[in-house]
This record gives sequence, C-alpha cells and structure tokens, in this order.
Amino acid sequence: MIKILPLTKNDSATISILAREIWFRQYCDMLSNAQIYYMLAQRYCPVLIQSQLSEENIWWKKLVINDTIIGFSCCTRACIPNELKELKIDKLYIHHDYHRRGYGKILIDDAIETMRGIGCSKLTLTVNKENHGAIHAYRHYGFEIIGDSVVDIGCGFVMNDYLMSLTPEISI
Repeated sequence: MIKILPLTKNDSATISILAREIWFRQYCDMLSNAQIYYMLAQRYCPVLIQSQLSEENIWWKKLVINDTIIGFSCCTRACIPNELKELKIDKLYIHHDYHRRGYGKILIDDAIETMRGIGCSKLTLTVNKENHGAIHAYRHYGFEIIGDSVVDIGCGFVMNDYLMSLTPEISI
C-alpha cells in the first residue's frame, strides 16, 4: 500500500539516512564528495528537520510503501510582495530502487494539492543543471525551465541549478 504522510519527529533520522544514500548515488558525478557532505549537513540534520516540522510554511511529507519510507518531499511557501504566491518543492527524492515507477509524480501531485490548498498559484523547484534524468521527468510533468539559479552556499560551494515552474494552467 502506498501512502503519503506528514513527516514526524521520529522519522527525521530515517530521512537523514535515506537522503545520504540517495545523494551519494545521484550526485556523485555532479558534485564533489565534500560538497555532498556539506549540503547533507546543511539540509538533512535530524535536529534541523525536526525544527522545520513545526514551521507554518514548510511541509515535509514521506512516501511510504508497506511501512517503509522510500521517498520524501519538502515544500516551502514563498510570499513575495506584488507577485504570485508560490510553493517551492525544496526537496523531492525517491530511493533509486523505486525510480521510474510513478512515485515522483505522486509526490508532485501532493505538492500541487498543497499549493492549491494554501492558496498559492505557482509551483517552482530548482534542479541541478547536470541532473538530466530529473530535468526530463519534471518537463514530462509540465514544468518549464524559466531561468538559472546559481547560489553561493558557503565554504566555496555553489549550487548551479535551473529554476523550473509549473504554470497554474497546466494540470497533471
């Protein structure tokens, strides 16, 4: 049975371990090991995840199959004055053993539902420019590349991503 559930504090260590496994497999040819370790520490420390669970504008979800977490997402609301309210998919990962089975789409559909439920009108994400498989999948789901997102994240590391957007008119 497939379920999408809100993350709990008890899940934070599992998500941290899952993220490490996914990232070292997915990004080993795109990022240095040092950058992967740095970004994992910045984004997937169990204490950080736990603190974000109580944030009003952050939604952590887990994708569970037969009581096993095989993927997760984290969405954040950005309210920019005089612009469209948007929901950003900040994290969306599926364990590599479960790729190409539609599980990513399930998490995207959940993000769209969250977007609509909180009154946002735009869904965005960033994706590493070298992550061709993810770019292809996001395009398949209706996202378009709308720009570059090059961000200095400290310690000499840079995230070199595309900014992608799903326009409100597109329905998956």
